[in-house]
Amino acid sequence: MTSPLIPSASASATVRWTPRLWGTLLVLCAAMFLDALDVSMVGVALPSIGADLHLSTSTLQWIVSGYILGYGGLLLLGGRTADLLGRRQVFLVALGVFALASLLGGLVDSGPLLIASRFIKGLSAAFTAPAGLSIITTTFPEGPLRNRALSIYTTCAATGFSMGLVLSGLLTEASWRLTMLLPAPIALIALLAGLKLLPRSAREENHNGYDIPGAVLGTASMLLLVFTVVQAPQAGWASARTLLSFLAVAVLLTAFVLVERRSAGPLVRLGVLRSGNQVRAQLGAVAFFGSYVGFQFLTTLYMQSLLGWSALHTALAFLPAGALVAVSSTKVGSIVDRFGTRRLIPAGFALMAAGYALFLNVDLDPVYAAAILPSMLLIGAACALVFPSLNIQATNGVEDHEQGMVSGLLNTSVQVGGAIFLAVVTAVVTANAPAHATPQAVLDSYRPGFVVATGIALAGLLISLTGVGKRRPQHSVVVARSTVTEAKTDRVPVRD
Repeated sequence: MTSPLIPSASASATVRWTPRLWGTLLVLCAAMFLDALDVSMVGVALPSIGADLHLSTSTLQWIVSGYILGYGGLLLLGGRTADLLGRRQVFLVALGVFALASLLGGLVDSGPLLIASRFIKGLSAAFTAPAGLSIITTTFPEGPLRNRALSIYTTCAATGFSMGLVLSGLLTEASWRLTMLLPAPIALIALLAGLKLLPRSAREENHNGYDIPGAVLGTASMLLLVFTVVQAPQAGWASARTLLSFLAVAVLLTAFVLVERRSAGPLVRLGVLRSGNQVRAQLGAVAFFGSYVGFQFLTTLYMQSLLGWSALHTALAFLPAGALVAVSSTKVGSIVDRFGTRRLIPAGFALMAAGYALFLNVDLDPVYAAAILPSMLLIGAACALVFPSLNIQATNGVEDHEQGMVSGLLNTSVQVGGAIFLAVVTAVVTANAPAHATPQAVLDSYRPGFVVATGIALAGLLISLTGVGKRRPQHSVVVARSTVTEAKTDRVPVRD
């Protein structure tokens, strides 16, 4: 694989980053930060939105689900588009659309328009996320430099999510519209900086044409899968509508696989999934985000509905986990260099499962420092280890022209995992809902949901353990001319 930077592994570990290189990374981090910020802010604002626009609970759900539908459904297409049309161009155009949709969302006065703006934001994020990640992996070569860049990049997601919770609690007190408008100026600033700082990328040459049938089938299958999972708790998991939708998803996915196997220029080259590291990274992403979304959903209900905490109080309760991730961001890269992703991912999943399991003991009168804080710290440490390591494992050893595709695949795994397991956790809690909703009975109905989240994390641990002890032969990375430093061609040993 060709890398544009740093001539040797030792040099990449000690080189001083230029201001332009830092600027490039910060622009990409801003987009990742905005994605997470937007997801966390809207949840706290939903009650105020419903009261102001006179929306039903089912309509409010689509303010969240509309974003997930656009994001999860278009990621495969977004990743491949970045490879074919140029990562810089796709990233900047999508970021501009994100800014405009944020502005629209803060100004609309009807539920359908707000949902439409959320769908457009999710769609634009489906292009910025894989394009941004592939810009990093094609700008920073495998090894310490990329590990450091990815640890900082992925940390921005946790930081954005944590700050979004706090900011939404403050902004919603003034107006829910401020929570919708806030991303617009940040996105605009990042767009202007990106025009100046992001490296130009050429379109992929010799791509054997555009896989239009694959794009249609892949996008349709992902859209229908996310839509079906989101609607299943309301329509009923065993209802004819849900079962027929899942059957249609299976048919579309089967057709997609057949098309991709025969296509000269596939949307997703299925051969990448022959790599055990790649499969473990994708399944790990499903388990990681799926377990966390389910846990965060139930914990928010527990704190606000049962303990009577305010939105801001709840946000501050989650803050230690995000703060731990943010503080450790600059160190995770060196930890990955030393221990490798095969060891860190299982360690992170073990910490995550332990954090969820500890939370099973909470009661209706918890002492935060003793009952809640330990779980938050364990989960924060787990996120700091797992998320950067999954990104590194998924993108290492992948050719530059396929980085967008792999990035889209990884982000699809994250979003589909979150959608599926949130629906599963919700269904488990609903099935155990008490006839007489006393606080203790409601808390008892939440516990099976926490058990499911713990089980998902343990499944992630077991999947990741299959890679422990396996060694892939070291291969060489040809380092070409740098856009930041001029270097002689050398060969860099790569360690997973």
